[in-house]
Amino acid sequence: MVEVKSRIEKHIDVLSEYTATPGFGTTRLTYSQEDLKARDYIKLQMKELGLEVTEDGFGNIFGKLEGELEGPSVLVGSHFDSVPNGGSYDGPAGVVAGLEVAALFVKNKLKPKYPLEVVALVEEEGSRFGGGLLGSRGITGLLSEEDFFQLKDSNGISTVDAMKKIGLDPTLPKKRNPRTMKAFLELHIEQGPILEEKKIPIGIVESIVGLTHLEVTVKGQAGHAGTTPMDRRADALVVAAKIIAQLPELAKEEGNGTVTTTGRLNVFPNGANVIPDKVVFSVDIRSGKEEQVVSVVEKVKELVSSYQGDGIHISVEDLLYMKPKAMNQEIVSLLKGKSSKLDIPYCSINSGAGHDAMVLSDFTNVGMLFIPSKAGLSHCPEEWSDSKDIEKAVHIFYEVAKKLTEAQ
Repeated sequence: MVEVKSRIEKHIDVLSEYTATPGFGTTRLTYSQEDLKARDYIKLQMKELGLEVTEDGFGNIFGKLEGELEGPSVLVGSHFDSVPNGGSYDGPAGVVAGLEVAALFVKNKLKPKYPLEVVALVEEEGSRFGGGLLGSRGITGLLSEEDFFQLKDSNGISTVDAMKKIGLDPTLPKKRNPRTMKAFLELHIEQGPILEEKKIPIGIVESIVGLTHLEVTVKGQAGHAGTTPMDRRADALVVAAKIIAQLPELAKEEGNGTVTTTGRLNVFPNGANVIPDKVVFSVDIRSGKEEQVVSVVEKVKELVSSYQGDGIHISVEDLLYMKPKAMNQEIVSLLKGKSSKLDIPYCSINSGAGHDAMVLSDFTNVGMLFIPSKAGLSHCPEEWSDSKDIEKAVHIFYEVAKKLTEAQ
Protein backbone atom coordinates (compact mmCIF):
# COMPACT_ATOMS: atom_id res chain seq x y z
CA MET A 1 0.00 0.00 0.00
CA VAL A 2 2.80 2.44 0.91
CA GLU A 3 4.60 1.59 -2.33
CA VAL A 4 1.58 2.54 -4.45
CA LYS A 5 1.09 5.82 -2.58
CA SER A 6 4.74 6.84 -2.91
CA ARG A 7 4.74 6.12 -6.65
CA ILE A 8 1.57 8.17 -7.09
CA GLU A 9 3.18 11.12 -5.31
CA LYS A 10 6.32 10.79 -7.41
CA HIS A 11 4.38 10.73 -10.69
CA ILE A 12 2.28 13.76 -9.73
CA ASP A 13 5.35 15.71 -8.56
CA VAL A 14 7.35 14.96 -11.71
CA LEU A 15 4.51 15.82 -14.07
CA SER A 16 3.89 19.08 -12.20
CA GLU A 17 7.41 20.20 -13.11
CA TYR A 18 6.47 20.29 -16.79
CA THR A 19 4.86 23.72 -16.75
CA ALA A 20 5.41 26.91 -18.71
CA THR A 21 4.65 28.94 -15.56
CA PRO A 22 6.89 27.63 -12.71
CA GLY A 23 5.66 28.92 -9.37
CA PHE A 24 2.35 29.98 -10.86
CA GLY A 25 0.57 26.69 -11.40
CA THR A 26 0.58 24.17 -14.22
CA THR A 27 0.43 25.52 -17.77
CA ARG A 28 0.85 22.58 -20.13
CA LEU A 29 -0.74 23.30 -23.48
CA THR A 30 -1.18 20.58 -26.08
CA TYR A 31 1.83 20.02 -28.38
CA SER A 32 4.01 22.42 -26.34
CA GLN A 33 7.48 21.64 -25.04
CA GLU A 34 5.86 20.93 -21.67
CA ASP A 35 3.54 18.46 -23.40
CA LEU A 36 6.58 16.77 -24.93
CA LYS A 37 8.32 16.39 -21.56
CA ALA A 38 5.17 15.02 -19.94
CA ARG A 39 4.51 12.54 -22.75
CA ASP A 40 8.11 11.33 -22.69
CA TYR A 41 7.76 10.69 -18.96
CA ILE A 42 4.41 8.90 -19.36
CA LYS A 43 5.75 6.72 -22.18
CA LEU A 44 8.84 5.85 -20.15
CA GLN A 45 6.67 4.70 -17.23
CA MET A 46 4.59 2.60 -19.61
CA LYS A 47 7.67 0.99 -21.11
CA GLU A 48 9.15 0.21 -17.69
CA LEU A 49 5.94 -1.71 -16.93
CA GLY A 50 6.44 -3.71 -20.11
CA LEU A 51 3.49 -2.14 -21.92
CA GLU A 52 3.40 -1.80 -25.70
CA VAL A 53 3.47 1.98 -26.26
CA THR A 54 1.88 3.70 -29.26
CA GLU A 55 0.66 7.16 -30.24
CA ASP A 56 -2.05 8.03 -32.74
CA GLY A 57 -2.40 10.89 -35.21
CA PHE A 58 -3.71 13.20 -32.48
CA GLY A 59 -0.85 12.45 -30.10
CA ASN A 60 -2.96 10.37 -27.72
CA ILE A 61 -0.76 7.85 -25.86
CA PHE A 62 -1.65 4.18 -25.31
CA GLY A 63 0.20 1.63 -23.19
CA LYS A 64 -1.12 -1.87 -23.81
CA LEU A 65 -0.81 -4.94 -21.62
CA GLU A 66 -1.60 -7.78 -23.99
CA GLY A 67 -4.30 -10.26 -23.07
CA GLU A 68 -4.64 -13.94 -23.79
CA LEU A 69 -7.18 -13.04 -26.48
CA GLU A 70 -7.10 -10.50 -29.29
CA GLY A 71 -10.36 -8.99 -28.03
CA PRO A 72 -11.28 -5.42 -27.07
CA SER A 73 -9.31 -3.56 -24.39
CA VAL A 74 -10.31 -2.21 -21.02
CA LEU A 75 -8.99 1.37 -21.03
CA VAL A 76 -7.95 3.24 -17.88
CA GLY A 77 -6.75 6.84 -17.92
CA SER A 78 -7.52 10.51 -18.48
CA HIS A 79 -5.92 13.60 -20.06
CA PHE A 80 -2.57 15.29 -19.35
CA ASP A 81 -3.01 18.82 -20.71
CA SER A 82 -3.94 21.74 -18.44
CA VAL A 83 -5.64 25.10 -18.39
CA PRO A 84 -3.31 28.13 -18.08
CA ASN A 85 -2.04 28.44 -14.49
CA GLY A 86 -4.01 25.36 -13.45
CA GLY A 87 -3.25 22.62 -10.94
CA SER A 88 -1.25 19.40 -10.84
CA TYR A 89 -4.14 16.95 -10.44
CA ASP A 90 -6.81 17.76 -13.04
CA GLY A 91 -6.14 15.08 -15.64
CA PRO A 92 -2.76 13.71 -14.51
CA ALA A 93 -4.32 12.05 -11.44
CA GLY A 94 -6.34 9.87 -13.82
CA VAL A 95 -3.34 9.02 -16.00
CA VAL A 96 -1.32 8.14 -12.90
CA ALA A 97 -4.19 5.94 -11.68
CA GLY A 98 -4.06 4.08 -14.99
CA LEU A 99 -0.32 3.54 -14.64
CA GLU A 100 -0.78 2.19 -11.13
CA VAL A 101 -3.57 -0.18 -12.15
CA ALA A 102 -1.25 -1.60 -14.81
CA ALA A 103 1.57 -1.76 -12.23
CA LEU A 104 -0.62 -3.92 -9.97
CA PHE A 105 -1.38 -6.29 -12.86
CA VAL A 106 2.36 -6.61 -13.53
CA LYS A 107 3.35 -6.91 -9.87
CA ASN A 108 0.78 -9.65 -9.28
CA LYS A 109 1.81 -11.38 -12.53
CA LEU A 110 -1.76 -11.23 -13.71
CA LYS A 111 -2.18 -11.77 -17.45
CA PRO A 112 -5.64 -10.59 -18.43
CA LYS A 113 -7.91 -12.47 -20.78
CA TYR A 114 -8.64 -9.24 -22.65
CA PRO A 115 -6.03 -6.46 -23.02
CA LEU A 116 -5.63 -3.64 -20.52
CA GLU A 117 -4.65 -0.22 -21.86
CA VAL A 118 -3.43 2.85 -20.02
CA VAL A 119 -4.45 5.97 -21.96
CA ALA A 120 -3.24 9.59 -21.81
CA LEU A 121 -5.43 11.86 -23.91
CA VAL A 122 -4.66 15.28 -25.41
CA GLU A 123 -6.43 18.67 -25.36
CA GLU A 124 -9.29 17.80 -23.04
CA GLU A 125 -9.34 21.35 -21.70
CA GLY A 126 -9.42 23.06 -25.11
CA SER A 127 -6.94 25.65 -23.81
CA ARG A 128 -4.93 25.82 -27.01
CA PHE A 129 -7.18 24.81 -29.91
CA GLY A 130 -10.65 25.44 -28.45
CA GLY A 131 -13.67 23.22 -28.04
CA GLY A 132 -12.06 20.73 -25.69
CA LEU A 133 -12.23 16.93 -25.46
CA LEU A 134 -10.16 16.78 -28.65
CA GLY A 135 -8.41 13.48 -27.97
CA SER A 136 -11.57 11.55 -27.15
CA ARG A 137 -13.64 13.24 -29.87
CA GLY A 138 -10.88 12.40 -32.32
CA ILE A 139 -10.57 8.68 -31.60
CA THR A 140 -14.36 8.29 -31.72
CA GLY A 141 -14.67 10.12 -35.05
CA LEU A 142 -16.68 13.03 -33.64
CA LEU A 143 -13.83 15.28 -34.75
CA SER A 144 -12.95 14.55 -38.36
CA GLU A 145 -9.39 14.52 -39.63
CA GLU A 146 -10.24 17.40 -41.96
CA ASP A 147 -11.59 19.56 -39.12
CA PHE A 148 -8.63 18.64 -36.93
CA PHE A 149 -6.17 19.78 -39.60
CA GLN A 150 -7.97 23.15 -39.87
CA LEU A 151 -7.72 23.97 -36.16
CA LYS A 152 -5.36 26.81 -35.20
CA ASP A 153 -4.37 28.34 -31.88
CA SER A 154 -4.61 32.05 -30.98
CA ASN A 155 -1.24 32.65 -32.66
CA GLY A 156 -2.37 31.09 -35.93
CA ILE A 157 -0.33 27.90 -35.44
CA SER A 158 -2.07 24.83 -36.85
CA THR A 159 -2.39 21.50 -35.10
CA VAL A 160 -0.23 19.90 -37.78
CA ASP A 161 2.61 22.40 -37.39
CA ALA A 162 2.44 22.21 -33.59
CA MET A 163 2.58 18.40 -33.66
CA LYS A 164 5.51 18.33 -36.04
CA LYS A 165 7.42 20.82 -33.88
CA ILE A 166 7.58 18.30 -31.02
CA GLY A 167 8.19 15.29 -33.26
CA LEU A 168 4.65 13.89 -33.50
CA ASP A 169 3.27 12.41 -36.70
CA PRO A 170 -0.15 13.83 -37.70
CA THR A 171 -0.46 11.29 -40.53
CA LEU A 172 -0.82 8.33 -38.15
CA PRO A 173 -4.24 6.66 -37.85
CA LYS A 174 -6.72 8.69 -35.83
CA LYS A 175 -10.18 7.17 -35.49
CA ARG A 176 -10.36 4.04 -33.36
CA ASN A 177 -12.79 1.20 -34.01
CA PRO A 178 -15.24 1.15 -31.06
CA ARG A 179 -15.08 -2.65 -31.16
CA THR A 180 -11.52 -2.41 -29.82
CA MET A 181 -12.79 -0.76 -26.62
CA LYS A 182 -14.48 -3.00 -24.04
CA ALA A 183 -14.74 -0.33 -21.35
CA PHE A 184 -13.23 2.97 -20.20
CA LEU A 185 -12.48 3.83 -16.57
CA GLU A 186 -11.55 7.39 -15.62
CA LEU A 187 -10.47 8.82 -12.29
CA HIS A 188 -10.80 12.58 -11.82
CA ILE A 189 -10.63 15.05 -9.00
CA GLU A 190 -14.10 16.29 -8.08
CA GLN A 191 -13.34 19.99 -8.70
CA GLY A 192 -16.03 20.81 -6.15
CA PRO A 193 -16.62 20.70 -2.37
CA ILE A 194 -19.11 17.84 -1.89
CA LEU A 195 -16.81 14.91 -1.11
CA GLU A 196 -14.58 16.92 1.20
CA GLU A 197 -17.56 18.32 3.10
CA LYS A 198 -19.01 14.82 3.49
CA LYS A 199 -15.57 13.43 4.43
CA ILE A 200 -16.03 10.66 1.85
CA PRO A 201 -12.93 9.61 -0.19
CA ILE A 202 -14.70 8.25 -3.28
CA GLY A 203 -17.51 9.57 -5.43
CA ILE A 204 -19.01 7.14 -7.94
CA VAL A 205 -20.23 9.21 -10.86
CA GLU A 206 -23.77 8.48 -12.01
CA SER A 207 -24.01 11.11 -14.78
CA ILE A 208 -22.11 13.97 -16.42
CA VAL A 209 -23.61 17.36 -17.16
CA GLY A 210 -24.45 18.43 -20.71
CA LEU A 211 -22.40 21.30 -22.07
CA THR A 212 -21.78 23.47 -25.08
CA HIS A 213 -19.03 25.90 -26.02
CA LEU A 214 -19.87 28.87 -28.24
CA GLU A 215 -17.46 31.41 -29.69
CA VAL A 216 -18.90 34.85 -30.37
CA THR A 217 -17.15 37.30 -32.70
CA VAL A 218 -18.17 40.95 -32.60
CA LYS A 219 -16.88 43.15 -35.43
CA GLY A 220 -17.08 46.93 -35.41
CA GLN A 221 -14.88 49.75 -36.65
CA ALA A 222 -11.52 50.84 -35.28
CA GLY A 223 -10.92 54.53 -34.70
CA HIS A 224 -8.98 57.08 -32.70
CA ALA A 225 -9.94 57.14 -29.03
CA GLY A 226 -9.76 60.94 -28.86
CA THR A 227 -11.18 62.13 -32.15
CA THR A 228 -14.14 59.80 -32.83
CA PRO A 229 -17.42 61.19 -31.37
CA MET A 230 -19.36 58.79 -29.12
CA ASP A 231 -22.39 58.80 -31.41
CA ARG A 232 -20.25 57.85 -34.42
CA ARG A 233 -18.62 54.78 -32.91
CA ALA A 234 -19.04 51.06 -33.66
CA ASP A 235 -17.16 49.84 -30.58
CA ALA A 236 -16.93 46.03 -30.61
CA LEU A 237 -15.88 45.82 -26.95
CA VAL A 238 -18.77 47.90 -25.65
CA VAL A 239 -21.23 45.65 -27.50
CA ALA A 240 -19.47 42.49 -26.31
CA ALA A 241 -19.56 43.75 -22.72
CA LYS A 242 -23.31 44.41 -22.94
CA ILE A 243 -23.92 40.87 -24.21
CA ILE A 244 -21.65 39.21 -21.63
CA ALA A 245 -23.26 41.15 -18.77
CA GLN A 246 -26.65 39.60 -19.61
CA LEU A 247 -25.52 35.97 -19.84
CA PRO A 248 -25.70 35.17 -16.10
CA GLU A 249 -29.36 36.24 -16.03
CA LEU A 250 -30.16 33.81 -18.87
CA ALA A 251 -28.79 30.97 -16.75
CA LYS A 252 -30.64 32.12 -13.63
CA GLU A 253 -33.92 32.35 -15.54
CA GLU A 254 -33.42 28.81 -16.86
CA GLY A 255 -32.78 27.53 -13.32
CA ASN A 256 -32.17 23.94 -12.18
CA GLY A 257 -28.42 24.45 -11.84
CA THR A 258 -27.92 25.86 -15.34
CA VAL A 259 -24.72 27.94 -15.55
CA THR A 260 -23.04 30.17 -18.13
CA THR A 261 -19.42 31.32 -18.13
CA THR A 262 -17.34 33.64 -20.28
CA GLY A 263 -13.77 32.67 -19.53
CA ARG A 264 -11.94 33.86 -22.63
CA LEU A 265 -12.08 37.31 -24.23
CA ASN A 266 -9.71 38.65 -26.88
CA VAL A 267 -9.75 42.31 -27.93
CA PHE A 268 -8.32 43.59 -31.21
CA PRO A 269 -6.21 45.57 -31.89
CA ASN A 270 -5.86 45.83 -28.09
CA GLY A 271 -4.45 49.34 -28.01
CA ALA A 272 -5.19 51.75 -25.15
CA ASN A 273 -6.00 54.60 -27.52
CA VAL A 274 -7.77 52.62 -30.25
CA ILE A 275 -11.48 51.83 -30.42
CA PRO A 276 -11.69 48.00 -30.58
CA ASP A 277 -12.81 46.77 -34.00
CA LYS A 278 -13.09 43.08 -33.05
CA VAL A 279 -13.78 41.08 -29.91
CA VAL A 280 -13.89 37.29 -29.66
CA PHE A 281 -15.27 35.69 -26.49
CA SER A 282 -16.32 32.26 -25.28
CA VAL A 283 -19.65 31.20 -23.84
CA ASP A 284 -19.72 27.97 -21.81
CA ILE A 285 -23.24 26.66 -21.05
CA ARG A 286 -23.92 23.67 -18.78
CA SER A 287 -26.95 21.92 -17.34
CA GLY A 288 -28.00 18.48 -16.20
CA LYS A 289 -30.87 18.53 -18.71
CA GLU A 290 -30.35 18.74 -22.45
CA GLU A 291 -33.44 20.86 -23.06
CA GLN A 292 -32.06 23.56 -20.80
CA VAL A 293 -28.72 23.64 -22.60
CA VAL A 294 -30.56 23.95 -25.92
CA SER A 295 -32.85 26.67 -24.52
CA VAL A 296 -29.96 28.82 -23.30
CA VAL A 297 -28.08 28.39 -26.58
CA GLU A 298 -31.15 29.71 -28.44
CA LYS A 299 -31.49 32.63 -26.02
CA VAL A 300 -27.81 33.53 -26.40
CA LYS A 301 -28.17 33.59 -30.17
CA GLU A 302 -31.31 35.73 -29.91
CA LEU A 303 -29.49 38.13 -27.58
CA VAL A 304 -26.54 38.36 -29.95
CA SER A 305 -28.72 39.01 -32.99
CA SER A 306 -30.43 41.92 -31.18
CA TYR A 307 -27.14 43.85 -31.30
CA GLN A 308 -26.62 43.49 -35.04
CA GLY A 309 -26.58 46.75 -37.03
CA ASP A 310 -25.22 50.30 -36.68
CA GLY A 311 -21.83 49.13 -37.92
CA ILE A 312 -21.78 46.02 -35.73
CA HIS A 313 -21.69 42.51 -37.19
CA ILE A 314 -21.81 39.48 -34.88
CA SER A 315 -21.35 35.78 -35.60
CA VAL A 316 -21.66 32.73 -33.33
CA GLU A 317 -19.75 29.50 -33.87
CA ASP A 318 -20.70 26.24 -32.14
CA LEU A 319 -17.38 24.73 -31.02
CA LEU A 320 -18.70 21.85 -28.93
CA TYR A 321 -22.00 20.29 -27.96
CA MET A 322 -22.32 17.33 -25.62
CA LYS A 323 -25.55 15.91 -24.22
CA PRO A 324 -25.81 14.96 -20.54
CA LYS A 325 -24.47 11.42 -20.20
CA ALA A 326 -25.31 8.59 -17.80
CA MET A 327 -22.54 6.20 -16.84
CA ASN A 328 -22.90 2.49 -17.58
CA GLN A 329 -25.02 0.99 -14.80
CA GLU A 330 -23.24 -2.37 -14.79
CA ILE A 331 -19.90 -0.66 -14.22
CA VAL A 332 -21.44 1.68 -11.63
CA SER A 333 -22.67 -1.42 -9.78
CA LEU A 334 -19.23 -3.01 -10.06
CA LEU A 335 -17.58 0.13 -8.67
CA LYS A 336 -19.98 0.19 -5.73
CA GLY A 337 -19.55 -3.51 -5.05
CA LYS A 338 -15.75 -3.41 -5.16
CA SER A 339 -15.67 -0.26 -2.98
CA SER A 340 -17.79 -2.02 -0.36
CA LYS A 341 -15.65 -5.17 -0.54
CA LEU A 342 -12.51 -3.07 0.01
CA ASP A 343 -14.27 -1.23 2.85
CA ILE A 344 -13.78 2.13 1.13
CA PRO A 345 -16.57 4.65 1.87
CA TYR A 346 -18.27 6.11 -1.20
CA CYS A 347 -21.30 8.05 -2.34
CA SER A 348 -23.04 8.60 -5.65
CA ILE A 349 -22.30 11.93 -7.32
CA ASN A 350 -23.05 13.79 -10.55
CA SER A 351 -20.39 15.69 -12.49
CA GLY A 352 -20.87 19.37 -13.26
CA ALA A 353 -17.76 19.34 -15.44
CA GLY A 354 -17.22 17.70 -18.81
CA HIS A 355 -14.78 14.82 -19.16
CA ASP A 356 -13.45 12.45 -21.82
CA ALA A 357 -15.69 9.83 -20.21
CA MET A 358 -18.78 11.63 -21.51
CA VAL A 359 -17.52 11.36 -25.09
CA LEU A 360 -16.53 7.72 -24.82
CA SER A 361 -19.83 6.77 -23.14
CA ASP A 362 -21.53 6.74 -26.56
CA PHE A 363 -19.01 4.21 -27.87
CA THR A 364 -18.18 1.90 -24.97
CA ASN A 365 -19.12 1.12 -21.36
CA VAL A 366 -17.84 3.86 -19.08
CA GLY A 367 -17.31 4.19 -15.33
CA MET A 368 -15.90 7.16 -13.45
CA LEU A 369 -14.62 7.86 -9.94
CA PHE A 370 -14.13 11.21 -8.22
CA ILE A 371 -11.80 11.93 -5.31
CA PRO A 372 -12.07 15.00 -3.05
CA SER A 373 -10.59 18.36 -4.02
CA LYS A 374 -9.18 20.46 -1.17
CA ALA A 375 -11.60 23.35 -0.51
CA GLY A 376 -13.33 22.38 -3.76
CA LEU A 377 -10.68 24.26 -5.74
CA SER A 378 -9.59 23.39 -9.28
CA HIS A 379 -8.18 25.08 -12.38
CA CYS A 380 -5.87 27.08 -10.12
CA PRO A 381 -2.41 26.60 -8.54
CA GLU A 382 -4.05 25.76 -5.18
CA GLU A 383 -5.66 22.62 -6.63
CA TRP A 384 -4.76 19.61 -4.44
CA SER A 385 -6.01 16.09 -3.77
CA ASP A 386 -4.70 13.53 -1.28
CA SER A 387 -2.57 10.73 -2.72
CA LYS A 388 -4.26 8.40 -0.21
CA ASP A 389 -7.55 8.96 -2.02
CA ILE A 390 -5.94 8.37 -5.42
CA GLU A 391 -4.55 5.13 -4.01
CA LYS A 392 -8.03 4.04 -2.89
CA ALA A 393 -9.37 4.71 -6.39
CA VAL A 394 -6.49 2.70 -7.89
CA HIS A 395 -7.41 -0.36 -5.85
CA ILE A 396 -11.08 -0.05 -6.78
CA PHE A 397 -10.20 0.25 -10.47
CA TYR A 398 -7.79 -2.65 -10.20
CA GLU A 399 -10.53 -4.92 -8.90
CA VAL A 400 -13.01 -3.69 -11.50
CA ALA A 401 -10.44 -4.00 -14.31
CA LYS A 402 -9.69 -7.57 -13.26
CA LYS A 403 -13.37 -8.38 -13.58
CA LEU A 404 -13.82 -6.56 -16.90
CA THR A 405 -10.72 -8.05 -18.53
CA GLU A 406 -11.88 -11.54 -17.61
CA ALA A 407 -15.60 -11.22 -18.38
CA GLN A 408 -17.15 -11.96 -21.76
